[in-house]
Amino acid sequence: MDAFTSGPVSYLELVAVFVAAVSGGLAAVRKRFDAFGVLVLAWVTGLGGGILRDVLIGDTPPVGISSWRLVLAALAAGVIIFFFHPGLERMRRSILVLDAAALSLFVLQGTTKSLDLGAGVLASVVVGVLTAVGGGILRDVLVGEVPLVFADRQLYAVPALVGAGLTALLWHEDVLQVWTALGVVVLVFGFRIASLARGWTVPHPGPGWTARWGRRSGKM
Repeated sequence: MDAFTSGPVSYLELVAVFVAAVSGGLAAVRKRFDAFGVLVLAWVTGLGGGILRDVLIGDTPPVGISSWRLVLAALAAGVIIFFFHPGLERMRRSILVLDAAALSLFVLQGTTKSLDLGAGVLASVVVGVLTAVGGGILRDVLVGEVPLVFADRQLYAVPALVGAGLTALLWHEDVLQVWTALGVVVLVFGFRIASLARGWTVPHPGPGWTARWGRRSGKM
């Protein structure tokens, strides 16, 4: 399990950072940012959640600014987006799938790192969720939009919360191994993809019981 999720930089974290940075780069292109802006937003989106995680659990300096591998992964995504964004824009469904993969990987990596450093179960669940959604929140704030996790009523934070809670439970029961960790990743990924495909939404303010959990047209 350690080789899978930990070490100076895990494979999980590299993949998740790159995929998340792609979404940040695309957001920058849509807002007509220049080359520097594209790179900065890719870096913030890819590494923002990890930096927040490390600051909260006291693992400083955060790997998001101290690991050249992670920084390079985020910047590489920004460069790719800057030069090839017309083709990538047409791959919207693929990007949504990759974003769901990044969410699931960040949840597992953030929660396990917090648990390994002795942060406690509740704190680790919170840190895992923030690791997963933090970069996206920072991305939306920097482009002047209400963060997607709050405004669009998508099941984004909810799969992250389920994954972080399950990861912490498996760790507490001492059964968090490579295969169970992969099961968490698949569960969070599948939950997110199913919510997009079927249009599941979270409760929202409304008269009577119209604010219940609902459905709308799928976005995939």
